[in-house]
Amino acid sequence: MLARWRSFSFNQISNRNAHAPFFMLQFVSGISSLKVVWKKDPKLDQAIENDKKWRVCARVVREVLNEPGQVIPLRYLDKRRERLRLPVKIETFLAQNPGLFDRYKDRIRPKADLVTFLRPSDRLNRFLEEEKIIYQENEHLAVQKLSKLLMISKHRVLSADKLVEVKRDFGFPNDFLVNLVPKYPEYFRLVGEPGEGKSFLELVSWNDEFAKSVIQKRADEESNLTGIKARPTFTWKLPAGFFLKKEMREWILDWMELPYISPYEDVSHLESASPEMEKRMVGVFHELLSLSIYKRIPVPILGKFCEDFKFSNAFSSVFTRHSGIFYMSLKGGIRTAMLREAYKGDQIIDCDPLLTISDKFIELLKEGWQQREEELRKRGENVHREILLMALGQNN
Repeated sequence: MLARWRSFSFNQISNRNAHAPFFMLQFVSGISSLKVVWKKDPKLDQAIENDKKWRVCARVVREVLNEPGQVIPLRYLDKRRERLRLPVKIETFLAQNPGLFDRYKDRIRPKADLVTFLRPSDRLNRFLEEEKIIYQENEHLAVQKLSKLLMISKHRVLSADKLVEVKRDFGFPNDFLVNLVPKYPEYFRLVGEPGEGKSFLELVSWNDEFAKSVIQKRADEESNLTGIKARPTFTWKLPAGFFLKKEMREWILDWMELPYISPYEDVSHLESASPEMEKRMVGVFHELLSLSIYKRIPVPILGKFCEDFKFSNAFSSVFTRHSGIFYMSLKGGIRTAMLREAYKGDQIIDCDPLLTISDKFIELLKEGWQQREEELRKRGENVHREILLMALGQNN
């Protein structure tokens, strides 16, 4: 039974419609009493851990790039260690990650003493040029994702500041509000000035092609392949050793039989505590995580969109209640919602085209790490040679 439960789709569930009316009556009162104990998934936690080292480097790089002229006094950067969540002194960080920055001497103010500054290295500048090209090649994808977020939202409008906060989660360019949005007036309208808290991005026109979720596209592909109309449904993928009580299994089986509700449908007529709204909320989270680059988003970030996407205040319980679809990692002291089907072990298998950017950044870092290893090896050889020469001199 457990093996069957770990991965199934709607078509594998027997027909239980005979007691569906009873389920509908019991849903509101029963959902709050259904408890799923959170269980650690080491492999999905490791997927987050795998990215930890390069993400620290990326934060430091962004800090320098955001400075006027893309230069910063070394001591200023060292004072920002806590905000950057940098576990070592900046000098140690630079020694561990050579090739990111060049050092040079300059004055902070006229007539002041010369101090050490940092600026992007030629190697880092080459990567930044490659990054621009990748964003340009995938501009259509950014337009589609941005449109989808607006189409999911309650009033087809979102705060520009909120969108800036999630730009790295969804792969929007740093300057998307300034350079991308104005290029597509048929899709977007920016109202107000970003950064002032009263700026909004509005959807100008609805695109039916965009209004199809990942779940619906998957069903269409299955229908085309088999010649039999497939019903849109979620895929469950429980890890080995994960156990759900009988009550919860039966609840999930009944819940899976409810019709799929697209995140792009108008749900203004649905009751907030209805089973249909629960189905819709799971669909929205599935779509948001599918649109994200790494198929995971920190829960606090999702929480900023509660009103926009009609989430309940207790929305995070969805990730444990539907633990075959999602996993909520606690790695690093941050709750992160992850899409199970996008991962195999600790590796992401549902790869976004913009993952190429992080792949190239990791290649850049590895060049520096190899350079450091070679320098340490040569230094060790020199020390060993000097010790031998000293020993020979003493013997003579």
